[in-house]
Amino acid sequence: MTATHNEMANAIRFLSVDAVQAANSGHPGMPMGMADVATVLFTKYMKFDPHHTKWADRDRFVLSAGHGSMLIYSLLYLSGVEDINLEDLKNFRQMGSKTAGHPEYGHVDGIEATAGPLGQGITMSVGMAMAEKMQNARYGDDIADHYTYVIAGDGCLMEGISQEAISMAGHLKLNKLIVLWDDNEICIDGNTNLTLSDDQCARFEASQWDTQKIDGHNPAEIEAAIEKARKSDKPSLIACKTTIGYGAPTKAGTHDTHGAPLGEEEIKGMREGLGWHYGEFEIPQNILEAWRAAMARNSADREAWEGRLNGLDDATKAEFNRTYSGELPAGWMDALNAFKKEMAEEAPKLATRQASGKTLAVLTEAIPEMIGGSADLTGSVNTKTPSTASILNTDFSGRYIHYGVREHAMSAVMNGLALHGGFIPYAGTFAVFANYMMGGVRLSALMEQRAIYVLTHDSIGLGEDGPTHQPVETLPMLRSLPNFNTMRPCDVVETAECWAIALQNEKTPTGMILTRQGLSPQRTTHTDENLCAKGAYVLAEAEGGDRKVTLMATGSEVEIAMAARETLQGEGVPTAVVSMPCWELFDAQDDAYKASVLGEGTVKVGVEASMRFGWDQYLGPDGGFVGMSSFGASAPAGELFKHFGITAENVVAEAKARL
Repeated sequence: MTATHNEMANAIRFLSVDAVQAANSGHPGMPMGMADVATVLFTKYMKFDPHHTKWADRDRFVLSAGHGSMLIYSLLYLSGVEDINLEDLKNFRQMGSKTAGHPEYGHVDGIEATAGPLGQGITMSVGMAMAEKMQNARYGDDIADHYTYVIAGDGCLMEGISQEAISMAGHLKLNKLIVLWDDNEICIDGNTNLTLSDDQCARFEASQWDTQKIDGHNPAEIEAAIEKARKSDKPSLIACKTTIGYGAPTKAGTHDTHGAPLGEEEIKGMREGLGWHYGEFEIPQNILEAWRAAMARNSADREAWEGRLNGLDDATKAEFNRTYSGELPAGWMDALNAFKKEMAEEAPKLATRQASGKTLAVLTEAIPEMIGGSADLTGSVNTKTPSTASILNTDFSGRYIHYGVREHAMSAVMNGLALHGGFIPYAGTFAVFANYMMGGVRLSALMEQRAIYVLTHDSIGLGEDGPTHQPVETLPMLRSLPNFNTMRPCDVVETAECWAIALQNEKTPTGMILTRQGLSPQRTTHTDENLCAKGAYVLAEAEGGDRKVTLMATGSEVEIAMAARETLQGEGVPTAVVSMPCWELFDAQDDAYKASVLGEGTVKVGVEASMRFGWDQYLGPDGGFVGMSSFGASAPAGELFKHFGITAENVVAEAKARL
């Protein structure tokens, strides 16, 4: 006996309510309300092979309303994904379970992105849809021809990042991006009329989207709407009018179903009302087989695609497979080392933002999958190179994204590009705006994505723009983030080395913290060895006896430490300077190496135009610090360093006071 649409949708509903009830925690209302939409989408449209979940030309599905995670767990189980079973659903939200409270990338095959912070999912989907367009421009319809589907809720559309996402997607005409909005008029506090009066369809239309309004419980309307959206030349919003907690006898349509178990009596009444005469977590065989059969149709599509891929010439096929795997091309490090040697010999005085631009010119020529961009600051952050033509809504063959003044979206779009596969995103803005991007930056780290954030104008050294733009707290904030490398190089050679590290770390995002002002070269003797790879190293060892003082610095303050060392050495105090471009990498070294660098038993002074927060782990309780203890001010950079006491003279004084 074949299963009906209602039976297949009810399978989602009851798996969801049973799992939330078993966990005594979770959000049953959204999966209950969107079960009809999800059933039509997966069984009739999603190009997704449950047995080959990483197939490159699959459709992407992003559950932006990640609190409703039982929807995607149910879908993946019913579809036949081997990585998830009924026991996983029964262990929803439990310690060690792969079915976390919000969908976690990497926990279960078929989850395309970690979602939960509302608005991030819909914005990552813009990056995924861009990546499809870009691969299509490179390889054609035979290799790259897939859709990105999103289920978003009212909260996703309330978050400000969503406006940046829909504006960008509309401008770029990402017509293979289809957002299914769970229009249930409910948020945690109650009805959405407590909070907003937006006409969401008009809002999307103003950003050049197609929109439709449908009954989200009518499978024929759902199917017709998706069919129409797939033929549009614009991105599409389908407003699905639904009842949150659909099927619950007394709680349906109320916020009581949003974030709490329904309760045993309510679930009992729901079983009776929907005619579901089965026990907890019980899916009748005919319904399960109907789901599996519906999804099995995609294996033929995958096999046909594999045939087309194998039909490419060897070089094109190899390049597609290489870039999709994340492997870097042969020869890129040779090009970078040749550049390092040239810079060590020339010893130019450059701002590290300029040094980064020169490095990127070499890297983007050698690594074609690098995709640059900036938040309307291209000339300031130096992220565009001769190899990176602009991406336009008429031409996706380029390699440079003009994000506009959309830092919030930029980080999430970068995550979408990285998650899709085939590209390595990097993009720039001022370091102070890392605060704007932090939601996406945090997800880069949590999802282990190689996204590289170019963060320039990194201190009071930016000068006259003043304290609104001087990021005195940003370095400690970024350093506190797990699985994130915060790099602050001191010259062009260190900058090149930091870029190499960022590219080699496939599962760790990077923040490149770069200066506006020019810096004196420090590394003028070439070596192919990447000295920054250990996070910190002795740039200049003490002379004339055993080391008495260790000066530690990053970025623009390394030259201040070197000047202080010259004074102390001149006064007979053997002094070493340690450059510390990446604390995270240094912390990962063995104790012997760390002790050799930090100089046990020596006076220690840290120098950084940032807050002291975090430095004491290296300085100890008696160490000195020369840096910031307040916001900055508006004045020329040189005057600001003097005003705030970040000078070689003060470094010398801090050291002497402890001898």
